[in-house]
Amino acid sequence: MKRLVVLSLMVTVGLLSIAVSAFQAGQQIERIVEVEKVKDNLFVLKGGGGNTGVFVATNGVVVIDTKNQGWGQPVIDAIGTFTDEPVVTIINTHTHGDHTSGNVEFPATVEIVAQANTKTNMTKETGPRDERNDIFKGQNARFLPKRTFTDRMSLGEGADRIDLYYFGRGHTDGDAWIVFPALRVMQAGDSFSGKNPPYLDARNGASSLDYPETLARAVKTIGDVDLVISGHAGVMTWEDLRAYADFNLELLGAVTASLKSGQSVEEVANAYSIPAKYKDYDFRYPFKDYVQVVSVQMPE
Repeated sequence: MKRLVVLSLMVTVGLLSIAVSAFQAGQQIERIVEVEKVKDNLFVLKGGGGNTGVFVATNGVVVIDTKNQGWGQPVIDAIGTFTDEPVVTIINTHTHGDHTSGNVEFPATVEIVAQANTKTNMTKETGPRDERNDIFKGQNARFLPKRTFTDRMSLGEGADRIDLYYFGRGHTDGDAWIVFPALRVMQAGDSFSGKNPPYLDARNGASSLDYPETLARAVKTIGDVDLVISGHAGVMTWEDLRAYADFNLELLGAVTASLKSGQSVEEVANAYSIPAKYKDYDFRYPFKDYVQVVSVQMPE
C-alpha cells in the first residue's frame, strides 16, 4: 500500500514575527515563527511544520504540537514574546514529525499528552520521510507522551479547561481534537489540515473509508465552537469544518463509485472535477495518492 504523508504548508500571515538562526545539516538557516493572536490567551504559531497552538492558562502554558526538529526553541522564543509563564504541558495531535519533533527541545519536566495510538505510532520504526520520529530513540524517549487517553480527557478546570477527543480513524488512527470551551475554539490538527483533499497515512492507521464518518462525528459531538485552528492553513470557522465533513463524504462517494465502475486510479484522478461549492479547495496535493489509498482500502 502506498503510504501517504503530510504535506507541510507554511502560511505567511500573522501579527508578529521573530527570526531565529540555527545550524542544521551544515548550513546556517533562519527559522521564522509567525504568531497570530486568536483570543487574549490563545495564539497560533506558524512556520516550521504544522500549526502550533499556545494556550496561556492560569498555572502555565499549554502547547499543542511542536513542529519539526530544530523548531522547538524558536517556538519557546516566540512564546516568550507574549507571556512569561512557563510551558507546563505539550499536547501532540498526532504522530507526524512536523507536529511532534520539537518536543525534545522543551524541558524534560513538561507533561506530554496524546491519544494512546499516537504514542504507539511515535515509537514505530519509520520510513524515509517519517525518520523525523526517530528523534525519540534512546534518551529522547523521555519526550514521548507520558499521559494518554482513549476517547476523551479533560485537563484543567473552569476557564483553563481543555477537552481532548478521539473520534476514530482519519488522517491517522490517533488524531486528537483539542477544544478550549471557554474560548469557543478548537484545534483540529491534520484531521482538518486545510481546504484540500484529506491526507492519509495508511502506515499509521489512516482510513479513507472511516474519515468522513470521523469528521461527521466530530461535528455532531462538539458544540459551542466558533473557530477551528487547522493543521497547516489558517484559522477557520465551524462552518468551514462542517463543509469539510460534507466534502469528504461526497469525495469518497464519487471516487468509490468511479473505481467500482472499473476505472483505474489514474483515470479517476484525471477525471475528477471539483464541485463548484468547493471551488476554493486546493488540489495541488497529488490527488492520485488519495485515490490510490481508497482503491486499496475498498472492500472486495
